Order: sequence, then C-alpha cells, then structure tokens
Amino acid sequence: MKILMVLTSHDKLGNTGEKTGFWLEEFASPYYVFKDAGAEITLASPLGGQPPLDPKSDAPDFQTEATQRFKADSTAQTVLANTVKLAEVSAADFDAVFYPGGHGPLWDLAEDASSIALIEALLATGKPVAAVCHAPGVLRHPKTPDGVSVVQGKTVTGFTNTEEEAVGLTKIVPFLVEEMLKQNGGKYSKLADWHPHVVSDGLLITGQNPASSEPAAKALLAKMA
Repeated sequence: MKILMVLTSHDKLGNTGEKTGFWLEEFASPYYVFKDAGAEITLASPLGGQPPLDPKSDAPDFQTEATQRFKADSTAQTVLANTVKLAEVSAADFDAVFYPGGHGPLWDLAEDASSIALIEALLATGKPVAAVCHAPGVLRHPKTPDGVSVVQGKTVTGFTNTEEEAVGLTKIVPFLVEEMLKQNGGKYSKLADWHPHVVSDGLLITGQNPASSEPAAKALLAKMA
C-alpha cells in the first residue's frame, strides 16, 4: 500500500506580511494513521525539501497526540524535511494521494500543473484522492476525461465560508474553498464550524476542517481496502 502525501511549498499569507504553509495537525494525524496501518508513505511538494509550516498551527492550542508524537519523532521530521519534487512523481507508483491543508495550498497546489495532472491520472485509473480543510482547493482545476470538473455532481466538503470568516481571511485568500466547490458543480456538504466532517463520494474523500484530518485519513484507508 503506497500513499503519496502532497504538501504546499507556499509560505506567504497574501500581502499580510504573515507566514502560512501546511497545518501541522492535518499532516501529523494522517501520517500516523497511514504509518500505523503499514503504508509506505512518500512526501512531495512543488519545490521539494522542507515544506513551510503555518506558524499558527504550532501554537499550544492546536497540539494533539499526533503533533506531539511528530515532535518526538526525528525520523518523521527528516522525512518531512526531504520531500520529493512533485513534478518528479508518477501517479502510477501510488495507490492513493492525501493532501493536508493549511492556507498554503490555495496559492500553489490549487494552480500547480503537476498536482492537477496527478489528480486527473489517479482518478482516471480508479485510485482515490483525499484532501482536508483548505486542501480540497486542489480540486479547482482537475477535470474528468469528459472535460468536466472532477467535483461535478459529487458530494464534497472543505473549509467553510464561515470558518474562513472566523479566522479573518476571507478577503486575503485567493478563493473560498466552499464557493469554488459549489461553482464547479459539487454538492457541497458541511456541519457546524470546527466539527469533524468527512464525505466520501466515489474516489473523492474530503474533510471540512482540521478536526476532520484523522477521520479523512481513515476513510481513505477504508476506500483502499
């Protein structure tokens, strides 16, 4: 069982002067779900090397069992520091892909040609694609062989408009995940803000927010089984 995890390389939060990147919990929880299930995990990012961590996700309020495990795991830290370049990755080498969120993916992965091609190739060959929180933004441009959005007619979720309002970034992000999924023909589903919510429809698995990262990873494993 070979799972690819794709992380952002983008670290600038629009023109705010603040930093962004990937959200620690959304990487750590799925990473250990996969690792504990015996999966072979490869980490990739557009630029390769160390992906930027959203500093907010390192705050004490957002620590979980998985983030603490990661901080004590020097092997996992080394793996994360040496992500492969996304352009050098082949969909044929993996059984599934998982995209952790954080705001970074809205700027780079959503528009990245290698990411778009990877998602299209995996779905076309019957392999699942999972994304959590802001990472469903990566589904903005991939299309089916028929030329329609991969989310069209699919029940999907992702970071809600009201969650984005709550963190004060509605005017900063390049697009709102909820709006994009609706505009692309997705049947957008959500629960109350910050509650875990995962939707599985066909080969697409999406999670609403950070609390959804572990259940989304488990849903991906279930889909592969």
